[in-house]
Amino acid sequence: MVILREGLCPGLSADIIIALKKNNVKTVVDLVASDLEDLARKCSLSYKTLVAVRRVLLAQYSAFPSNGADLYEELKSSKAIIPTGIQRLDTLLDSGLYTGELTEIVGAAGSGKTQVCQCLAVNVACSIKQSVLYMDTTGGLTASRLLQLVQSRTDQEDEQVEALKRIEVVHVYEAYKMLDVLQDLRQSISQQLLRSGDPLRLVIIDSICSVIYPLLGGHQIEGMAIMMHLARELQTLAHEFNLSVFPSNLQTELDIGFCETLEANSGETATCS
Repeated sequence: MVILREGLCPGLSADIIIALKKNNVKTVVDLVASDLEDLARKCSLSYKTLVAVRRVLLAQYSAFPSNGADLYEELKSSKAIIPTGIQRLDTLLDSGLYTGELTEIVGAAGSGKTQVCQCLAVNVACSIKQSVLYMDTTGGLTASRLLQLVQSRTDQEDEQVEALKRIEVVHVYEAYKMLDVLQDLRQSISQQLLRSGDPLRLVIIDSICSVIYPLLGGHQIEGMAIMMHLARELQTLAHEFNLSVFPSNLQTELDIGFCETLEANSGETATCS
């Protein structure tokens, strides 16, 4: 249920909302279902204004019919496979990472998860020439290591610079900060304000356990709630903006918790390697 609020659509001002609420019109459904002539008279509002507002709200919130062929064409145009640059991993993942999906990699401490994350970021930036958001939760990512990996791909200094520009690194050390970063990312994509100007295709989180496990101590209920909220945000982000989201996780007795949370939120099977 969408509540009417200022800025929801052009023409819906605070004065109009106040007048509508006085007549028990509080949601989009209430407004769309109303007799606009009668409503305009009761609220002392312009009939033309109400018609224009309702037309915009219908366009934004109404479901439009589509057939299977249209959905299939939309799927083909929106989905993409992102090669990791690691042949064995691509084989395991059936050619690579898929946009619109979340793929979690799990391993013991020191097993090379960070190395995989860094190689993946560089491959996308160098080979595919698309943007990557790299969320570092442990301080394990260094500029010198990224440069070394980029230099292994190309000798051209200008290409190295452009590749590094495509990798945006954010240091995140707690779950609430990560949620803020994801919200800012959503707004940046919606407003097409990405720094590099290249399409964003990959979000890497190295590693998600560092921000989740501290919440699973004394306050289990709160910690589980935040974990579920974070999992839902990551899946929604991947689905809405056709991104591939790639979190790494530490293999412990709790390692399956985040993966199970993903499946519970989506109703689908999450890819956990």
